[in-house]
Amino acid sequence: MSVADKLGTGSSFRGAPRGRSARGRAKAVAQGDVPAYELLRLHLDEVAPTPLNPRRNFGTDEEMTRFGEELRQAQLAACVAVTRDAYLALWPDHEEQIGSAQHVLVNGERRYRSAAHVGLEALDFVVRDDLASSRERFINHLLKENLDREDFDVIERSRGVQQLVDVCAEKSERGARSRAAEQLGRDRSWVTNQLVLLELPEELQTMLSAGSLPERDGRYLARHLKENPGLDTAALLEHLKLEKAALAMSKEQEKAALEAARQAQTQKTLLSADNKLTGPDSSNSESTSTGAMGQPSSSAALSADNKPKGATGTGAVPKQQRSNGSAPPKITLEEPQQIARDLAQHLGQEQLAEVAQLLLKRVPPH
Repeated sequence: MSVADKLGTGSSFRGAPRGRSARGRAKAVAQGDVPAYELLRLHLDEVAPTPLNPRRNFGTDEEMTRFGEELRQAQLAACVAVTRDAYLALWPDHEEQIGSAQHVLVNGERRYRSAAHVGLEALDFVVRDDLASSRERFINHLLKENLDREDFDVIERSRGVQQLVDVCAEKSERGARSRAAEQLGRDRSWVTNQLVLLELPEELQTMLSAGSLPERDGRYLARHLKENPGLDTAALLEHLKLEKAALAMSKEQEKAALEAARQAQTQKTLLSADNKLTGPDSSNSESTSTGAMGQPSSSAALSADNKPKGATGTGAVPKQQRSNGSAPPKITLEEPQQIARDLAQHLGQEQLAEVAQLLLKRVPPH
């Protein structure tokens, strides 16, 4: 059997024979010679779009004209349809909406509308009644084909998800969202986030479709509306405006706090370095450790606990030795003048001022 026989007729296969009779096709399918569906050339007036398509935006007149002219030159992808009988077996209440059409469009409505817009009479179709084996399968295929499209807007997608959840709920309402999520290959939370958008006022849904309201903001407003039922569009948008302003202010405050902390850390580092540089050097330590007669002075004759030499009978510990790994000297309250001298020797000017302020705070008022 030739390739033309397997593919059937259509404008893309000029010169191929006309399609088989129903009996011949059934025999070929049973023998495995051809797939269960073939490429057919159908007149547009033989086909009706399904009312279940969640897509509403098919482009501007200019876009449809351009796409229609491209289809006139070459149709790169076939439309997908089911027969009238297969469709009405699932949705008998749609008989009036599809009219006398012998086929119902499943995928390719933009191609269908663009072709009609420029006056084309026919397009290539694949008729797949296997997609109409159940309502769930039909809606699932209809929605999946659109989910990957960049021009499938947020609300159209939400409507399609709602349709799939509805048909899943016909078997059992319990777990309908989970079954819909499984069929779409998504999480249940994703399905829930799509459905909440349909609870927003119509004006906000229009803004979502147009892209002037981000989907994230739409979900936030839907949650706020659930907590505060009865709010209109103006109140919701005002709440969103105030919330964004508060968030921006909070971020600025956080940024300012981080900058202040960074500056404080830098200043602390500089002060520490400055205190090390301006502290007594080794020559000053030697000069203060001995008096004019070669005897230890009172300011340097401190024992390990800051007592004068005579109090302990031991010599003073020079600052150089204390800074070389020995423990810092202890300060007692026996001689205030000695404490002041010792603090002046080991602290910088700003640290001394801070200690003085702390001491003054502890002096009770008279």
